[in-house]
Amino acid sequence: MKKNYLLSVICLAGLACAHAQVSGVGINETVPEQALHLGSPTGTIRVEGLNETNNEFNGGSTNTYPLFVDDQGSLTLEFRSLYNSEGSDALNPATLPESVVYLPSGDEDGVEVAELFSFTINTNSLALLEVKYSISFEVFQNLAEDVLTDMAARRVNTYFMLDGLSRQFGHASKCYTGGSRDSKTGLMYNTSTTYITLPAAGSYTIRFFGEVSSGITASTSFTGKETCVKFARGNDSLLFRLH
Repeated sequence: MKKNYLLSVICLAGLACAHAQVSGVGINETVPEQALHLGSPTGTIRVEGLNETNNEFNGGSTNTYPLFVDDQGSLTLEFRSLYNSEGSDALNPATLPESVVYLPSGDEDGVEVAELFSFTINTNSLALLEVKYSISFEVFQNLAEDVLTDMAARRVNTYFMLDGLSRQFGHASKCYTGGSRDSKTGLMYNTSTTYITLPAAGSYTIRFFGEVSSGITASTSFTGKETCVKFARGNDSLLFRLH
């Protein structure tokens, strides 16, 4: 009898010790396996701070909305961006010197490309990068900003590249021409939205380019038409966001 009593005490002590090692809280669960363990197969979590009444990012109705975790580990409905100019001028003179792409008269292939500006972003894991841009520009005949009068078309293209990747992303183009000295210049915008898979954690530099072409002739070289394009002269916008 004494041996059986001793064995029972040892078993109960061991069971108590096993339960003491679990630091979680169980709801409908006697042995929680996490800090919070819902034991019901139909159990859900309701947070009043995330509902339609209390959260501006909850659109209500019968829809559902993605739930995110911020840098403090807090749950949120807000989808934050790496960078968002939010209506302000992203490429104003205080942050970016005037960016010019000049195509000289008689250029060999009729195409001129130059880097306009760049941004660096960081990610801690594989991610999907969303890039939205709207870049302004004006088209002239030369650096002195004389108007075009030759009635030849000019194509102005913008795109960006990521360090480590050879592909060009987010192409956007406009065509422009002028036929007399009474022609007027004015702001135009190239706009694009692109999604790119970032293959691994790390730092990535996004480099934006401006491309100008005119007078391209397949059979004859040195036919480029003089053109000067000045970028970032209006209210430009940029958005970088990780998904």
